[in-house]
Amino acid sequence: MQPFVPPDHRPADPDTALFLAARGGDRAAWSALVRRLAGPSVRLAARVLGCPDRAEDAVQEAFTNLWRTAHRFDPARGALAAWWRRILLNAALDDRRRLRLAEPLEAAGPTPDPAPGPHEAAETAERDRRLAAAMAHLPPRQRAALALFHGEGLTMAEIAHALGATPKAVEGLLDRGRATLRARLAAVAGDHP
Repeated sequence: MQPFVPPDHRPADPDTALFLAARGGDRAAWSALVRRLAGPSVRLAARVLGCPDRAEDAVQEAFTNLWRTAHRFDPARGALAAWWRRILLNAALDDRRRLRLAEPLEAAGPTPDPAPGPHEAAETAERDRRLAAAMAHLPPRQRAALALFHGEGLTMAEIAHALGATPKAVEGLLDRGRATLRARLAAVAGDHP
């Protein structure tokens, strides 16, 4: 049985509602929440880690942390999405720090799109390979900021919340990350005419 929540105190978004129900003991709500969050979370973790094989482990760790700290979530301070993103990013960054990935990103390789012709597909694959190789050399927080901004389309404020930083710091992370990527890509282009 779920506790009564006055209408003006009910969460506005379905993820927060599911989480609060799960925290109250509703196992079906927890399962539904995990199903809703899992796919997008694995994609984000894969971009942050640069290693799709490790992404699922990071997401599982994040779900464990979410459940372990469920009592600390306060819906009055915001929706679950921002809190979840921060837990997920922390798990991914911790995983990256722990493993210090020895395998370069090139090993993952891009997934070619079957629609373009062979020449276009080769150019796209080469560009993606160079970008992944350049991203592999970025510090994890710059990489996470770029993945959240360009991959997820988050605002500076949302990224700042997820990374536990200020919007100004996120701007700096993005600027430094882009500058490093441009320099690395230009150097690679100079080596390969």
